[in-house]
Amino acid sequence: MKTVYRFTGIVIIITVFGVVLSSFGGNDKETDAAKFPYKQAGLTREQAAAHLLSRFTYGAQPGQVQAVAAMGLENWFRGQLKADLNDDSLNQLLSKYDLLSLSNAEIVNIVPRGGALPRLAVRDGFIDKDSIGSNRKEIREVLRTYMEVKGLRNPQSLIEQFTNQKILRAAYSQNQLQEVLTEFWFNHFNVSFTKGECVQYIPAYERDAIRPNATGNFEALLLATAQSPAMLAYLDNSSSTGDPDSIMPVAASNAAMQPNMGNGAKRNLNSQRANNNTPQRGNNMPPATMQANGNAMQTSGNMAPRPAAPKQQKRKGGGLNENYAREIMELHTLGVDGGYTQQDVTQAARVLTGWTIYPIDTLLGPNNFRVSLEKLGAEKMAERGYVHYGDFLFVPSRHDNRPKTVLGTHFDSLGGYNEGRKLLHLLATQDATARFICTKLAIRFVSDNPPQSLVNKMATTFKNKKGDIKQVLITMVTAPEFWSKDALREKTKSPFELAMSSVRALKADIQQPNQLYTWINRMGQRMYYYQAPTGFPDKGQFWINTGSLLSRMNFGLALASQRIPGISFNLLALNNNHEPESTEAALVTYSRLFLPGRDLSKTIKQLTPLLNDPHLQQKVETAAGKTPPPVKAGNTNRVAMKPAMDTTAETPPLAKNSALPASQSVRYMLPQVTGIIIGSPEFQRK
Repeated sequence: MKTVYRFTGIVIIITVFGVVLSSFGGNDKETDAAKFPYKQAGLTREQAAAHLLSRFTYGAQPGQVQAVAAMGLENWFRGQLKADLNDDSLNQLLSKYDLLSLSNAEIVNIVPRGGALPRLAVRDGFIDKDSIGSNRKEIREVLRTYMEVKGLRNPQSLIEQFTNQKILRAAYSQNQLQEVLTEFWFNHFNVSFTKGECVQYIPAYERDAIRPNATGNFEALLLATAQSPAMLAYLDNSSSTGDPDSIMPVAASNAAMQPNMGNGAKRNLNSQRANNNTPQRGNNMPPATMQANGNAMQTSGNMAPRPAAPKQQKRKGGGLNENYAREIMELHTLGVDGGYTQQDVTQAARVLTGWTIYPIDTLLGPNNFRVSLEKLGAEKMAERGYVHYGDFLFVPSRHDNRPKTVLGTHFDSLGGYNEGRKLLHLLATQDATARFICTKLAIRFVSDNPPQSLVNKMATTFKNKKGDIKQVLITMVTAPEFWSKDALREKTKSPFELAMSSVRALKADIQQPNQLYTWINRMGQRMYYYQAPTGFPDKGQFWINTGSLLSRMNFGLALASQRIPGISFNLLALNNNHEPESTEAALVTYSRLFLPGRDLSKTIKQLTPLLNDPHLQQKVETAAGKTPPPVKAGNTNRVAMKPAMDTTAETPPLAKNSALPASQSVRYMLPQVTGIIIGSPEFQRK
């Protein structure tokens, strides 16, 4: 049953959008053999294709539902699992983002972070050390010149290129399932730009650790994230050390020693962390709130508080840090009800000591540790127990060599790097991990409250197929529960999904992706900036409130009226350049284009009254953040709508009240009709 949200008190738009608010609700061989049981649910092939596209893409493009129905749903899904469709056009667009193809080492040495830039400028004689802070404007100009001379880039340019490519991939990639899963897994293994140490590593983290493994093996994905500099820095494992003489953490309380995820005991969100810079869930707010986009937003209420972490006595220059060990259990594998104890967390943290980042930052001069490693050479490093993969380094002298026990599994002393691999395998193959991962996948792709029967089927496949993500997805999509009418359009689009599905439905030409990113941020989802390691919640309740709905409606109106710079499209071309006979006919026609495979009678009935609002055009102007131009009495001299609409042109508010001929008025009203559809509850469901 759809959850119904009722909101009141929106003064500006209540007369226009009251109806809108009130209706919001809440392997190849095996693939070949598997048939999707949508007919059992009473769905036609086109309805099933629309459902499939709504869950495994960022929205259907015009005609795509019919194309998928014609080629066969199973064939389309098999192609998406392979993720090898031609993306030459997209790659051409991405080629201008020069920073995104660089390695972590190249990024670190071309994008100085924090206070490194003025130190470099002082070293190279561009500014005097004593002059820093005396004239900030002058110093900024000198630093800007210094960066140009040295070929350096600022972190913001890296972030902008990275967020731009995310939007372009979601909008244009033929391998949509890979992009959707990349977002899912990045959110699952969340890292954030809010932690400065991670900024330089995050683009490569998504490119090299997440995207290539999105449809592969879960244990391989877990290992790739564990050894990524972004994760090692984000959850502080790069600084976690131990040795036989290290002081162990003070014993945990009896309550903390119990299986912390199934005893129903309340846990303190604001417990002391081993590192005060570690991202915290809730950011010192009450447990019912989360930090998102700088504003407190309500969660879906399904997140339990964590147990109080025991105080740790640190050695000078390092010490045991449990942050990553805790999150790899609670968030990455076993889940909050995974049956582990605080003692398991501490023991796992000891297992992972010595897992750190290879010294790649040489911007300020040679790194002594790196120099010593290079002098040793690969052969001697291996003899002494070092392990070096890409930007990952295991340092044996920082590892706790004593015996350990995690989840009842014994780790012998002097196990070195292999202890960590053994731990990751242990966690990846637990029954609790299978249940937790499959539950999250079912929530993402089926419903906010997926049937337990479906989760059980997926978990069985996860265990039998040793974490093969493709096979888990096949089990899900071939199950009757996926096609149940209870699952149809039950999910609510996130702001990112809403924006992407809109531009895909419009076949928009995106010249300025950052403009869309700004709107997505305004709607409540600042991609890559979610501070907590949980990642964004994946339930509709997190996204839906009066403020976010108003922002979504404003987005729809601004986009459809082409008031978002750098985003253009041709509305008439979507209908084969055929102009509807009336605004009512336009509403029906474009609803069918943007909402394929759905019964639109209720939606059209709800939206029709909005066409007669005399202030609709003013609301379009307000949504775009512009002051409406004055309308001169009797002025009928208007500019015809073009694919790239002139944002200063006056537009009549109503077809029936306009002085223009009816046929011309319909054309002028198409942006408003489209905006109303994009802002409707039905379009925001998937």
